[in-house]
Formats: sequence, C-alpha cells, structure tokens
Amino acid sequence: MHLFQTPLTRRRLLLGTGALAACTVLPNVLFANTGGSGRLVVVILRGALDGLAAVPPHGDPDYAGLHRELAIAPSAALALDATFGLHPSLGFLHERYLAGELIVFHAVASPYRDRSHFDGQNVLENGLTQPIGTADGWLNRALAALPSRKTQQVPERAVAINQNVPLILRGAAPVLSKSPLATPDIDEDLLARLADLYSKDDWFSARLSEAIQTEKLADNGAGMDSGPAMKPGNPADRLGGVAHMAAVLMRSEGGPEIAVIEAGGWDTHANQGAAQGALSQRLLGLDGALRGLAEELGPLWAQTAVLVVTEFGRTAAMNGTRGTDHGTGGCAFLAGGAVRGGRVVADWPGLARNALYENRDLKATLDLRSLFKGVLDEHMHVDAKSLGTRVFPDSAGAPALHGLIRA
Repeated sequence: MHLFQTPLTRRRLLLGTGALAACTVLPNVLFANTGGSGRLVVVILRGALDGLAAVPPHGDPDYAGLHRELAIAPSAALALDATFGLHPSLGFLHERYLAGELIVFHAVASPYRDRSHFDGQNVLENGLTQPIGTADGWLNRALAALPSRKTQQVPERAVAINQNVPLILRGAAPVLSKSPLATPDIDEDLLARLADLYSKDDWFSARLSEAIQTEKLADNGAGMDSGPAMKPGNPADRLGGVAHMAAVLMRSEGGPEIAVIEAGGWDTHANQGAAQGALSQRLLGLDGALRGLAEELGPLWAQTAVLVVTEFGRTAAMNGTRGTDHGTGGCAFLAGGAVRGGRVVADWPGLARNALYENRDLKATLDLRSLFKGVLDEHMHVDAKSLGTRVFPDSAGAPALHGLIRA
C-alpha cells in the first residue's frame, strides 16, 4: 500500500501517461543538416548520485530517521509536491519544473542489482540486463534507427564530449568525440576503480573517500562552508565547460542531434553533507551546467530533451562516516523545452524497513529502459520494433513510458 498519493499512480504510469573553461576554442566543424528537429543530451553522473538527497522524499515518515543528518528538511527543499522536493542547490531544475519543463523520476534503476560502479555503468550504457554481452551501447544502436536526414554530408549524428567515446555511444554507427582543452588533475576513472576495490571494506572505503574530498577541497581552496560560489578547477566547473561545448556544437550549422556528457565524483561514502557540503557543491555545479546548456542552446532549447542519469542509487541509511554507500533505487531527470513536465513520476515503495531492497536500499519500481524507450520513441522517432529488438533486447518487461514529450 502506498504511503502517499503522487501525481501519477502506478496504473497510469504503466499505461503510459504522461563559458567553456579558459575560453576553449572549438574546431571549425560543419555538420550535415538533420531531418528532424529533436535534440537529445544524455548526462551520465558517474559514482552513483544519492537520489534521496537530490530528490528528498520529505513526506515519507521514515526518511529523516534513516538519512539522519544527511536528510534535506522540508523547509530547505524546493517544493515539488506533498511527498517530494528538490535539493536546494537545484534551483535551475526547480525553475524548469515550475515552467513545465522537468519530469522527476524516483525509485528508478537499471536492471542491475549489485553494487559495482563499473558493472553498473556498463548495464546503464549497454542497455542489457548484464554488464557483459555486447561491446556497443544502446544510444549507438539507436542512431542506426533514427529517421534519415535530408543531407548526408557527414555521417556522424552524435558527439561525445570527452577524450574517449563512452560505452553508451560505442558501436557500428559513426560518432564524433570532442574534448575540452582542460583536463582534470585527478583521474576520476582510477579513483572509481579504487572505490570499487575497497567497496567491501567500510574502513578503507571511508578513508579513500575522505582523502579524495580533502584533496579536492584543498585544490579548490573551498571549505565546507564556502557557500555557493564555485572555484576554478572544481569538477563541477569543468562540467559547465563540457556542457557549453556540447551546446555550441549542437546549435552550429547542421550540428549533431545527440550529445553525451559525463561527470564523475558522485561517490559520497564520507562527509556527504546535506543542504550544505560536498554533495551540495556537486549538485550546484550540475545545476549551473544545465542552466548554461539551456542558455547556450537558445531557441534550440525548445526542441531539446536532457536526460540526467546515474548507475544506481545509494543506501537509505547514513553510514558511520556521515555518508552513504552503494545502493539500488535512485532518481533521474528529464528536462528541456520539448518535455511535458511539471510532474513527479514515482511508484513510491516507501522507506519502511520491510519495504527496503535487501533491508538497505530504496527499492526500484521503474526500469530506466522504460524512460529511455519513451524518449527515443516520442522525441527521436525511433520505431517501437527497433527499440524492443535492436536497441534494448530482452526488455519486454520494461515498456516505454509515454506522454513524456510535448506533441
């Protein structure tokens, strides 16, 4: 039995209701004109965002007791409805919600149910139920099923804003890869691998997280109480630069229809913070990057959908080092001028102890592939047969959500 009424019931849900840093110079690249008007940006938050902090379920009576000092108080949260709010650092996303341009999804996850960053990211990006089994990603497979363009001057219809093409865009369809001139001082991939290595040991995991956080704060010259101003070199600032580059490319003459950007550093095992603190700064940077993306896209924003996803959620209870550990259910966002928003989509299972997955995590009640299918269907016009057989094989149990995109 549900504890709360949300704008969309489960039945309705299942039936388908609905400044680049340092002035980086972009190459002079012209793209072929596209046949459709839809634009899609996929933002991958690597490290596992705490969905119970980003979208606090303050109306759930068990939330505050589990998340303790990490819980976002109703008075601090940006109101969505009687059950959910947004973290106070997500001011731009809240503006888009009020403008009807944001859908918030909660208690969502990929089919993956273990807690390895890399396996979780593989499932998120390969579109399968297991971390191995294919060398290509669901978004690359979707490229082959897009409606044809009017001209074919260049074959690439998607761009990865990274030094390397992530799994989600790898495959037979040609894609571009563009990297900002500035690169992070800390190798986020190495840090994530170390976090995976120590994930079974609470003490080592906490020490690693503390060391990473201390170094980042020292590099940035920013303490926990430094307020909202972002410092040069902060990873969130770099995300802003990457988002800026994506927008410039997409609004260029005949620019790419699809862009993928990534941000690491969401693994908050220690000293996570609540309305203020380390996670707050990360969310502030994400929010600013999305604002910059919208501003740079200009009129193209009206034709754009932005998916913000992470590999899994985090534990419902705070751990012994004032952080959270690898979990299951989390949150996702769909923003943009093309989105029929102003809604929370959640078949909320509740946070009572007997409702938690394996007695520790928010239980996932929505498959992320349903969200992906809905966006690709309604926004990018990929046909249902291709979605069910080629793009997301073995996904019959994850029907496409409908009503996500404006008609």
